[in-house]
Amino acid sequence: MTARAADRARYDRATAALDAPLALVDLDAFDANADDLVRRAQGKPVRVASKSVRCRALLERVLARDGFQGIMSFTLAESLWLARSGFDDVLLAYPSADRAGYAELASDPKAAAAVTVMVDDVAQLDLIDAARQGGREVIRVCLELDTSLQLLGGRVRVGARRSPLRFPAQLAELARAVARRPGFRLVGIMAYEGHVAGVGDALTGRPVRSRAIRLMQAVARRELAERRGAAVRAVRAVAPELEFVNGGGTGSVQYTAAEDAVTEIAAGSGLYVPRLFDNYTSFRGRPAALFALPVVRRPGVGVITVLGGGYPASGAAGRDRLPEPYLPEGLRYDPQEGAGEVQTPLLGSPADDLLIGDKVWFRHAKAGELCERFDVLHLLEGDTVTATVPTYRGEGHTFL
Repeated sequence: MTARAADRARYDRATAALDAPLALVDLDAFDANADDLVRRAQGKPVRVASKSVRCRALLERVLARDGFQGIMSFTLAESLWLARSGFDDVLLAYPSADRAGYAELASDPKAAAAVTVMVDDVAQLDLIDAARQGGREVIRVCLELDTSLQLLGGRVRVGARRSPLRFPAQLAELARAVARRPGFRLVGIMAYEGHVAGVGDALTGRPVRSRAIRLMQAVARRELAERRGAAVRAVRAVAPELEFVNGGGTGSVQYTAAEDAVTEIAAGSGLYVPRLFDNYTSFRGRPAALFALPVVRRPGVGVITVLGGGYPASGAAGRDRLPEPYLPEGLRYDPQEGAGEVQTPLLGSPADDLLIGDKVWFRHAKAGELCERFDVLHLLEGDTVTATVPTYRGEGHTFL
């Protein structure tokens, strides 16, 4: 029996009394992945990206482990909810236009002490001030550095289009604007190198492209390390009390941690290890989050149909954004139908061994987005489901 076949038997035994569709987190794998992130962070604290987890119970679990400190959130409403729930270090990784949220933040001392917001433009400071509605709490602010690799005078760009702040002088100028402005305190810098942290460099069957990605990432790491170091020095000259410099992601933990300018690493997907993180030379995680769909039809030889399955991940549309039929091994999508809104046909010889009601296990392409489809996660330890905990959705929250 292969290791994957053994896992399938274990998952099926543990959930035999549970009807699919369902979502499961293997805590043995989750904890092992957490240990690997800490090892690669080389002593620097790991800030957990909540968008990649979307479950309060699992955020609490990982933050109770040595090596983890703080949350990186994705909306202001989520940040405030987490602060009300007792999380006391929440960095909002994206600028917000949530006026009601800013009014609450500016009037709540506990929230204002716990939440740091992201800005990369004076206009965002103007929006916050206009939204205060009399609230006088000081707003903690983080600046974001653009990390993209730009070549040929900027005509070639590799990396996400995020912050307009690319050069150290630009960050220092905005830092001075924050320092002059009553009601704000600059406490951090963030720089997320998604083209390194979120792009696999060992693509199956594509050796030439994989080599090109590795070359690009090596150049990008060197360029960013120099520019990020200069940006941090420029901002610290304005705000010497800066509390943190955040960088990286699951795929770049050890490289980002090696930079002296960086004080903490962001990571989240590496806890669940969705299928997009299978293609890295720098680390190997264990799949921890899966979902099961029930077989509801057997249309013919070598074909079964499962209920649901159309759960594509965000990003540029493509086959790599679809969930992966994972267990039993050997199932594949019908190219004419793909993953369906209500039903999904699957092809392959393993289909003939599956009966109505049996489970097919899938891996989502991206981490926390799985939790937007399920109200609860069943937590597996060994061969037993030991707890069932709500996702954000199960607690009545869909923040985006």
